[in-house]
Amino acid sequence: MNLNLLMEQGISRIIKTAGRFYMHNPQGRAFLSGIIPALKKSAVLRKEQEEQGLHIPPFLIASIASRCNLRCSGCYARADNVCRDGDSEGADLEMEQWRAVFAEAVALGISFILLAGGEPLLRPDVLKLAATFSEMIFPVFTNGTMLDEEMLALFDRHRNLIPIFSIEGGQQETDARRGAGIYAQVERVMAELKRRRILFGASVTVTRENIEEVTAIPFATAVRERGCGLLLYVEYVPVEKGTEHLALKEAELTTVLAFVLKLKRQFSDMVVLSFPGDEVVMGGCLASGRGFFHINPRGDAEPCPFAPYSKHNLQRSTIVEVLRSGFFEELRELAMQAEHNGGCTLFDHQAQVAYLAKK
Repeated sequence: MNLNLLMEQGISRIIKTAGRFYMHNPQGRAFLSGIIPALKKSAVLRKEQEEQGLHIPPFLIASIASRCNLRCSGCYARADNVCRDGDSEGADLEMEQWRAVFAEAVALGISFILLAGGEPLLRPDVLKLAATFSEMIFPVFTNGTMLDEEMLALFDRHRNLIPIFSIEGGQQETDARRGAGIYAQVERVMAELKRRRILFGASVTVTRENIEEVTAIPFATAVRERGCGLLLYVEYVPVEKGTEHLALKEAELTTVLAFVLKLKRQFSDMVVLSFPGDEVVMGGCLASGRGFFHINPRGDAEPCPFAPYSKHNLQRSTIVEVLRSGFFEELRELAMQAEHNGGCTLFDHQAQVAYLAKK
């Protein structure tokens, strides 16, 4: 299996879909005319590094904020203490430190950095910084409650920032997890983005409680009609104790994967992905630098958001040093040897991950 080829094909599909979305949109076409050659250049850089013995993943996940204005039930970031209440000054990376991370990522050929949190819109300084790195695409995973006129204008001017709204299905499911009235706020923002013809997406955390709702064509159709160009299905990982009953069983994981494949065929003008479900196609877990790794708000380099263990911090180490580390190498070996039938591989083997981190 050629992982690099599969990932390049996946990136190509994303850009082709964006092309269909922006076909009749002058600002969108201008964005594509710049980003397509930049992505090709990044692919060449990754290939050159591969030939020298270093695999560079095309993606990073960066949690840029440790605060959030909501308290969603089952939040992995709060359960792992990535997201916390109170003043985070002096703990989170400063803007200039993120600048160094983004600059190294560009130089290595990394094409996408997913910005998460906490709530990333609580770090407008980092978002404005990311916008200046036009060679990369920054999906911004947000609860959708903080997109004021200034933020909307930022996303309008810089199409390499792509808002991704976290929802759980319709109003009932979303408000039950995130709070009363949240879904209505997200709907209003979606309507404004559609009016401005800005590409945006939706991230749906799939649990045993909402799987029937979100794996139905009417749900996907409704989101698409609101202007959504990217739909991401994330299988719930029970990081918060007492929520194990929400995690999908094997038959339900199969249902999600089958539905995602159906949507990919039916909605050619949307990007439809599943995580970590698509890793089955990719030959196993993509964490620990195989396809991505996670940087928490303090700069700790972690294999993935659901495995919050680290031996390196990007205030003192480079991305290359993280990727070459023995810790990440051992984790990649662990993940590839473990049977992968859906769900998060490293979370399922968290005792071994913890052992390797302490070794």
